[in-house]
Amino acid sequence: MNVLAARIGFDKPRVRAVARALTDAGRLPPGAPAKSPVLDIGHVVDLLIGSAVDVPLRSVADTVAKVRELTPAGAPIDVLPASLQYSAGNYLDALADLAAEGSLDVRRAKLEFVSSWNELAVYQPDGAISRFVGPGANAAQWQQSGHRRSTAINGAAFADAIRDLFAGA
Repeated sequence: MNVLAARIGFDKPRVRAVARALTDAGRLPPGAPAKSPVLDIGHVVDLLIGSAVDVPLRSVADTVAKVRELTPAGAPIDVLPASLQYSAGNYLDALADLAAEGSLDVRRAKLEFVSSWNELAVYQPDGAISRFVGPGANAAQWQQSGHRRSTAINGAAFADAIRDLFAGA
């Protein structure tokens, strides 16, 4: 996935290692001999999450699964109104779909993946921040003591990477 390295600025060897870890865990499809795997938008989002979080390779697949299950403001999904029953994974997949269609709002957003604890913060073009944390966690507070480590991804870089891969698909 050289496009994630080129457009977003991830380290190429790290992206390859994350892809291998996700493939070994069954989160990405394997390719055939001398043939690259066919990835859909959800697979690319998994690779993006895995490359953005600062965890050891042995923890990448579990961390990707946990990030995908984060909920808006930590509310349990079953108590939310039907219009808000989505996880961080659903949200990122939808953003990627919008990016593939050329949405300008995605280009003006910013994604921040927190590695100190599982959190996704999406900075909206209107200034609002959508925080996804584990069900029951308070999104307004740090989830543990110590430093907060995170990786911020520019929405335009994310949108360009998705468009490079899926525009016209």
